[in-house]
Amino acid sequence: MIQGRIHSIETFGSVDGPGTRFIIFVQGCNMRCLYCHNVDTWKCGQGGQLKTADELLDQAERYRPYWGPEGGITVSGGEPLLQMDFLLDLFRKAKARGIGTCIDTAGQPFTRKEPFFSQFQELMEVTDILLLDVKHIDPEAHKKLTGQPNDNILDLFRYLSEIKKPIWVRQVLVPGWTDDPGSLQRTREFLDTLSNIQRVEVLPYHNMGLYKWEQLGIPNKLKDVKPPTQEEVDKARKILGAV
Repeated sequence: MIQGRIHSIETFGSVDGPGTRFIIFVQGCNMRCLYCHNVDTWKCGQGGQLKTADELLDQAERYRPYWGPEGGITVSGGEPLLQMDFLLDLFRKAKARGIGTCIDTAGQPFTRKEPFFSQFQELMEVTDILLLDVKHIDPEAHKKLTGQPNDNILDLFRYLSEIKKPIWVRQVLVPGWTDDPGSLQRTREFLDTLSNIQRVEVLPYHNMGLYKWEQLGIPNKLKDVKPPTQEEVDKARKILGAV
């Protein structure tokens, strides 16, 4: 019996994919993003609750009347791609029930090496759309911001374009970290090479998850960073061609 390690559930998500969605937050992530608001999902292999695909889908279906024609389930995190066996089982069973599927991923586990790549190709056959963050286009800045390189993440963007899998792209705008106009322009130039983008969003940094860092005793380099102004957000949206 395949089980996923689940951190939490949100029954009425309105910003995590098309329509109204049932959001499943999984436990475990290898990235250490300085602006993460779910630091309590970081630990892999521990925490959360073990749930089967059928248990989650039975729960999700209670809210199906509210989804509308575009809604469905979104798996977020944490990092969904760290639980590939579970994700495959969940999405296959979701499609069998006629439920729309979406993955909200940072892309860090992606590789074209086996056995991951074959599983990922199978997963894409039962995935309708993905939400992907551009943490930072510059490799060194990306590593400082997330603790991980970005070459394989950018390759994920390219692969999804190759197979024409629809994506929503998100850029979190953090003053002093991700708001440099030159870097945003480079990001725009990269995105312009892709053929599968349905929308681009700029998400203003917020510190609403800072209390979790404090509760867990994790130092936060962004604790004194203020959210961007509307003018700064509008400027970034214009550069990126965002909605």
